[in-house]
Amino acid sequence: MYKHILLTGGTGLVGARLTKALLDKGYEVSHLSRNPGNNPKVKTYLWNVAKGEIDEACITGVDTIVHLAGAGVVDKRWSDERKKEIIDSRTKSIGLIYRLLRKKNHIVKTVISASATGYYGDRGAELLTEDSQKGKDFLAEVCVKWEAAADEGKDLGFRVVKFRTGIVLDKDGSALPQLANPVKWGVGSPLGSGGQWTPWIHWRDVVKMYVYGIEHVALSGVYNMTGPNPVTNKQLTKAVAQQLHKPFWAPNVPVFVLKLIMGEMRLAVLESTRTSSKKIEDTGFKFDYPELSGALKEIYG
Repeated sequence: MYKHILLTGGTGLVGARLTKALLDKGYEVSHLSRNPGNNPKVKTYLWNVAKGEIDEACITGVDTIVHLAGAGVVDKRWSDERKKEIIDSRTKSIGLIYRLLRKKNHIVKTVISASATGYYGDRGAELLTEDSQKGKDFLAEVCVKWEAAADEGKDLGFRVVKFRTGIVLDKDGSALPQLANPVKWGVGSPLGSGGQWTPWIHWRDVVKMYVYGIEHVALSGVYNMTGPNPVTNKQLTKAVAQQLHKPFWAPNVPVFVLKLIMGEMRLAVLESTRTSSKKIEDTGFKFDYPELSGALKEIYG
């Protein structure tokens, strides 16, 4: 059993929840962060990816690295500078760690990296497996470079696992509050046609899958981190409205409005990505929330 986990992005929504789960299971957990931590149970080491600076003590005693760091994809409009930041924050960060591991003695055996279903691009109703071709837009470019950077760990003999994550359902963050807020005001509407497939996963299953990846050493390569029953944007919005006991009658938000508001970033909400979870399920992983209705009931219950 692995004992000491080093997390990048450990203070983010998923990272914080994963940290708690690992501590509850008796793991030692450390973070790499730009700022000192405030969790007495977690040792925080400082780094500055842009400057290529890292506390070399961060890898002491670490056998597993979980790489979650990355600038928010929909936090700001996509200027050329912002696009570079989104990519660099994911690729240069893990590259900085690998450079350290090449020159220092260590016991690291496993690297588990986040990725995203944006890898596939806009694919209509096609059922997408981990062997499906990559997309051709910016989100796909991000994921391809993200995964390639993580895969450089194979040259160091590491077991590398990559999870292509869909929309994480969590009322405290990610995309769900942005979708739910209009619903709460009674103006919940599908985006664009509303027919685009939306891969979703309950945050508890996200945490569970990361722990599963850490503990099951037979896992390697890439897996879709999405629930077994994807839905369309319209179905998701309607399900949230039903759970919140709000009306669902407003007309769809037209694409041209989203273009005006979000620019190229609209891809993040308009792409249709219907993913399969069969590969991870075939390894023995069991979802606690395989159905959307049950997931939303737990979240808003």
